[in-house]
Amino acid sequence: MDDDTDRPGVRPARPHQRLTEDGRRMREVLSYSRRGSRFTPSQTAAWEAHADSWVIPDDAVDDRGFRLADWFGREAPLVVEIGPGVGEATGVLAAARPDHDVLALEVWRPGVASALAEVAAAGAVNVRFCSVDAAWVLRHVVAPDSLAELWTFFPDPWPKKRHHKRRLVDGGFAALAASRLRPGGWWRLATDWADYADQMREALDAQPSLSGGTVERWAERPVTKFERKGIAAGRTITDLAYVRG
Repeated sequence: MDDDTDRPGVRPARPHQRLTEDGRRMREVLSYSRRGSRFTPSQTAAWEAHADSWVIPDDAVDDRGFRLADWFGREAPLVVEIGPGVGEATGVLAAARPDHDVLALEVWRPGVASALAEVAAAGAVNVRFCSVDAAWVLRHVVAPDSLAELWTFFPDPWPKKRHHKRRLVDGGFAALAASRLRPGGWWRLATDWADYADQMREALDAQPSLSGGTVERWAERPVTKFERKGIAAGRTITDLAYVRG
């Protein structure tokens, strides 16, 4: 599951950690940009109350002995949510699945802090957050054929054509994600950008192990600020659902 590395016991370098041969940080095309890290008072309170229990430090995943089950304190079916934002959906969906573990991957730390409060308010103790690149985590931490569900709701659309290469859901990522789903596992996606929905369908339809397509809005998914923003701008919300055969 890991790429070759000449550092025994350590996983391959994470994005933002890779260096060129002359020691400079490697320029990488990523699906996100790291925004500000300043917390509001309420975010600070949520972080202080819950981060020690529910946030996995970035460098913890570097150890090849890292096991998600150790951070959840049990072995349970795993759900991965990519880009939960401020956690409006995370807490509600996780609370409805107490027999599952939910790994929420979010690089925006103030968003994680807000999501900690949302998860606590929902009474969901089965969520862990991590701010490591999602594609890296799927490749190096999540085992093949293991995911019960994958959620990708309103990923950054990178609307300018020259930035489309930064979109998360493309052919390569679809192949990786499909390989991590267990047979019968679901990948649920939503976007408010029509051309991104087309790109998602094309990428997922190309995976022989996946079947699905556009579906009615997933009623279980709470309406988030990203969805409300899209609707206010006059954009159509597209929900997609694919299952691994």
